[in-house]
Amino acid sequence: MDIISIYKDYLSIEKKYSSFTVESYIHDITSFESFLKTEGLARDLLDAKRERLARNYISYLDNQNYEKKSIARKISALKNFYTFLVDKSYIEMNIFDTVKAPKIPKNLPHIIDDEAISYLFKSIDTNTPLGYRNYLILDMLYSLGLRASEIVEIKIGDIYLSNQQILIHGKGSKDRYVVLHEKLITELKHYLTFVRIHLLSKGHETLNDYLLINYKGSQLSSRGLRVILNQIIKNSGETYKIHPHMLRHAFATTMINHGADLRVVQELLGHENLKSTQIYTHVSHEKIKETYTKTHPRMVKHDKLSK
Repeated sequence: MDIISIYKDYLSIEKKYSSFTVESYIHDITSFESFLKTEGLARDLLDAKRERLARNYISYLDNQNYEKKSIARKISALKNFYTFLVDKSYIEMNIFDTVKAPKIPKNLPHIIDDEAISYLFKSIDTNTPLGYRNYLILDMLYSLGLRASEIVEIKIGDIYLSNQQILIHGKGSKDRYVVLHEKLITELKHYLTFVRIHLLSKGHETLNDYLLINYKGSQLSSRGLRVILNQIIKNSGETYKIHPHMLRHAFATTMINHGADLRVVQELLGHENLKSTQIYTHVSHEKIKETYTKTHPRMVKHDKLSK
């Protein structure tokens, strides 16, 4: 019985995780299996029945100088895997159930400021089909706060221009609607009417119903999306690296800085827990401090009070 293949199908079909997420889970599981066999601790994953094997593995990772964040991710992946095995009655106990992940210092996300975002938009030549598509991608990531895996999975049937909405199929099969602003609606109409048809003609998939098409006429992948963003940066003359999540951070921070309710931002981002969204309140702390300094009467400079 190939338990890893069974679990992989479960993640892909039932949980509907992205291919990138699935491969990350499987990599963490196979790494643990390799450790068990190399150390002679168990015949396979199903044979690992003692909690100390889980603790031994964490000690091994720590000795190999893995970062705490990586160890925490591996623990989470293995805990979920063994929970699945218990639920399906393949084993009787989850050996990772009592293992605690190491505390990870909270690093605030890197945010691209409004001026830098504006410069990126201006650097894109929208007179070419690929340029127009890239402009649309940048606007959707920044205006809608989408994950890379979400934007590449959007299909034509998910778009409701008359209602100014797009249905997003998020992590863990959690669907949500995001709101389109007028300029983005105009961009989508032009893209769907002219640009997408041109890009489709480059390939053989005439029945392709995905929104974003690559230069070969096929569905754009998450990896292709990252290549496009890097090319936008290169063409703009900037020197920093950019990835889709940076634009997602920028979306959330911009919303909160302009007075959006935290729970509204939570819904738009597709966060299951409000705690995940609250990190952006820390990012916005400097904006709050700046506003307070400028508006509270007790913060007015002494020279102004003396006049």
